[in-house]
Amino acid sequence: MRRVRLLVQYDGTDYAGFQVQPGRRTVQQELEECLGRLTGDRVRVTAASRTDAGVHALGQVVAFSTNSPIPAERIPRALNDLLPAAVSCVAAEDCPHGFHPRFDARGKLYTYRILNRPTRSPFICRYAWHIAEPLDLPAMREGARHLVGTHDFAAFCAAGSAVQDTRRTVRRLDLDTEGDVIETHIEGDGFLYMMVRIIMGTLAEVGRGRLEPTQVLSIVAGRDRGKAGPTAPPEGLCLVRVTY
Repeated sequence: MRRVRLLVQYDGTDYAGFQVQPGRRTVQQELEECLGRLTGDRVRVTAASRTDAGVHALGQVVAFSTNSPIPAERIPRALNDLLPAAVSCVAAEDCPHGFHPRFDARGKLYTYRILNRPTRSPFICRYAWHIAEPLDLPAMREGARHLVGTHDFAAFCAAGSAVQDTRRTVRRLDLDTEGDVIETHIEGDGFLYMMVRIIMGTLAEVGRGRLEPTQVLSIVAGRDRGKAGPTAPPEGLCLVRVTY
């Protein structure tokens, strides 16, 4: 039996997240069903990130084991003939038997997009959070500076997480603009449950003037989820890259 690693992209809008859930459409379900048809095996995939409902991916990494002799370089095209249009395999390679996409990862890069203008756009609404009122970008950047580094991010972890250690290292947190779109790039060694979306909800509060940039530092120190901002909606979030 061999182990195969895939690079997968998907539009998460119409999915209940990556992970299999009874009675709901998920990305994992689509991949496993189509890989099963392709290989003739009963396939179970593991992923680098169990993205939530509505979250997208440009660089999701998954792995599975199979007895199929199909060369790795032929898998993407053959698999894409079976997958729905919202999911695509862009690369495949054989990997060591012990490879685990999540536990072997050394870092992840996410982007989060905000459409900041009075009117929404039908061309970007699936991929950005629409905020109509003007945001103070310099203030958001100042607030973001307090999140870079190694901190206890308990205040930015949603309820329901079983993680014991809430310390994480954010290596990069940049906010750029392109026209009416604010695009945030956040890279770290790992992220807590909904951590990126809570960070973005908090920075949006700073941009609206409801929080001072320096309050972000006290929110981190306080470790109280109730002091941080709301959880930003999922459509703006995209997993861009996983590093190993």
